[in-house]
Amino acid sequence: MKEMRHLPLWLCLLLVCCLTACRGEQVPVGDRPVVVVSIEPLRYFTEQIAGDRMRVVTMVPGGSSPETYEPSPQQLVDLDNSVAYFRVGTLGFEQTWMAKFVDNAPGLKVYDTSEGIDPVREDRRHAVRMVTLTDPHTWTSPSGARVIARNICRALCELDSAGASDYRRRLDSLTARIDSVDGVVRRVLAGVRHRSFLVYHPTFGHFARDYGLRQISIESEGREPTPAQLRRLVSRCRSEQVEVVLVQKEYDPSAVSQIARDVGARVATVDPLAYDWPGETARVAYEIAHGKK
Repeated sequence: MKEMRHLPLWLCLLLVCCLTACRGEQVPVGDRPVVVVSIEPLRYFTEQIAGDRMRVVTMVPGGSSPETYEPSPQQLVDLDNSVAYFRVGTLGFEQTWMAKFVDNAPGLKVYDTSEGIDPVREDRRHAVRMVTLTDPHTWTSPSGARVIARNICRALCELDSAGASDYRRRLDSLTARIDSVDGVVRRVLAGVRHRSFLVYHPTFGHFARDYGLRQISIESEGREPTPAQLRRLVSRCRSEQVEVVLVQKEYDPSAVSQIARDVGARVATVDPLAYDWPGETARVAYEIAHGKK
């Protein structure tokens, strides 16, 4: 670890967070109760708090979109053997499938891990009317992650009261790690002049609100912009001096290449659905801060 002495403080903290995240993955052992979560970041939070008292499995595998994913028949069967389901809240996948999950597993306890998070809303014009969209990606910001962690701990204590003291101790450790990531992000973004960034899918509304940034989205509710909307989008990005376009890993980056050229921005691929929540959260900040470089 001697080479870390020559790295910036924020990058050292990021590496430590990533190493800790890797150690958090558990190998299934024995007859531990099974908790199902919607996405990999929720698995990260849940495993950090549950330790070896629960086995945590993810419904939407890495590389799949939680807006459109359809579970396999085997996943529906396995769900009946689970003690609880931890949902993000209002992901498209959850809104489509949650009622079916409960029908297939009537004894399943469902917990909304985003309960208590102040929603991020955006007014958008569709055709001739205005609609209000709510950003369901609550885990992308440290402030949301803290609430999610507390909700998970509360649920685990209800499911397994014998492990409550262990869960609370692990919650304290996870909260400290989230605080460290928050500090890294603030240092990375300190002094950034251009506060707007472009995204393909509007994933980072909570992150943007936390750090005084402006997210501009190409896609809206799964719809591509019309030619007129695209012209206005490019004009706005130029006016706000956007320097980076963030594309989630599950989308094809070529879809934004022409827009990036028109705006004069760099394309960066990020993965907000990754298990490594600390590393990915810091990397989003890094990509925004480094703009065209």
